[in-house]
Amino acid sequence: MNKTLFFSLLLVTASFSVFGQNRMKKPVEAPVFDNTPVLFNPSDYPDGLVEKNGLIYLGNGRIVLKKIRVPKFKRYTQAEIKISLVSNGDPWDKAGSCFVIPKSSKISMMDIARNAARYPQQDTLKYEKLSGIVQGKDYLPTVELMRFMTPFGVGHFSNNNDAVSAKRRPVYVDGWAKNASWQRDISDLLPLLEGEVYVGVFIDTWTKEGYKVDVKFSFTESALRCDKKPKLHVEPLINTVYYIGQKHPDIFSRKDVPVSFTVPKGAKNVRLKYIATGHGGHSGGDEFRPQKNILRIDGREVLNFTPWRTDCTSFRRFSPTSGVWLQKRTIAYISDEGKRAEKEIEEPLASSDLSRSNWCPGSDVPPEEVNLPNLAAGNHMLTISIPESTPISGNKLNHWLVSAYLVWEE
Repeated sequence: MNKTLFFSLLLVTASFSVFGQNRMKKPVEAPVFDNTPVLFNPSDYPDGLVEKNGLIYLGNGRIVLKKIRVPKFKRYTQAEIKISLVSNGDPWDKAGSCFVIPKSSKISMMDIARNAARYPQQDTLKYEKLSGIVQGKDYLPTVELMRFMTPFGVGHFSNNNDAVSAKRRPVYVDGWAKNASWQRDISDLLPLLEGEVYVGVFIDTWTKEGYKVDVKFSFTESALRCDKKPKLHVEPLINTVYYIGQKHPDIFSRKDVPVSFTVPKGAKNVRLKYIATGHGGHSGGDEFRPQKNILRIDGREVLNFTPWRTDCTSFRRFSPTSGVWLQKRTIAYISDEGKRAEKEIEEPLASSDLSRSNWCPGSDVPPEEVNLPNLAAGNHMLTISIPESTPISGNKLNHWLVSAYLVWEE
């Protein structure tokens, strides 16, 4: 390589480096909830819609909503959400969902809560008695910004000198975490946030203490005039989270669930986002047994995976109140004399350590993304199948919480 070409390449590389550093403006932080209680307390949060301190509560306090205003950005903008959570006395792990209500949905969960509307009628052959999980007349399903799972008692029970917590803490955890927090890029969902919208948090708690939650958005707009914002569209497809007036969805144990949708002419870069977690809370149920999730569009398989987490032990420091059992096993170790030896010990195993269906106590749940570059304009059918799931039986509340939406460029 001659010297002229070498120094030219150096200049180009340096230009790109400076260009990248100056591309984005300073992030704009937008707090939504700050140390906000989410709980179950029918006395203070009776049935219907309750307004307190500028917030809206539904479901006896298990859902909190706030109307926010997000500016309409002119250039490419990166959007992020950050959620922090502490227990306010609830010692259990619970499913959580941070969501946005689509502006174009004339019927919302708020209307349902105050008996001002009902979920639209659906074909019971397809959806049984599950209402509000797919599109209907004047209704769009809620879109999840983040699915998360509370750990066991983080924060409230995280005193490292507490008589109970200290004795439950394993030797590899040097201290209990003070909170659980998650952060995720949600730039694809920016079209649902711009303008005035209702953002909410649901936690499946059944205690009057519940949790306290912080939610904050961050928007980072490009500083370059040429960095155009893509014109995105988000199409809600399905959401089986039982927010308000809805049932535990064990439908997948009996049938595949079809969802019809339409792609308009001119749609580009179509992508499917899919979130799935299995629940049940008992041995052999949907929570503790690996099961395939199979998604098809017009009969063609587009996603076949087993949503399963095997790394739950790494979240142990977030769960001071997790139940602990002792298991005997033979362990190899180095003796005081420096020799290799073996002996039988009793080793602690925490509930929070166990592998689960796509979640751990203290984790969030990233969506699976499927690119659909060859999806033509017109009417289509998404079919969701979880063939090995099991039905609800008494207090064995087996079910799958799934949500899905499409994103495309117009």
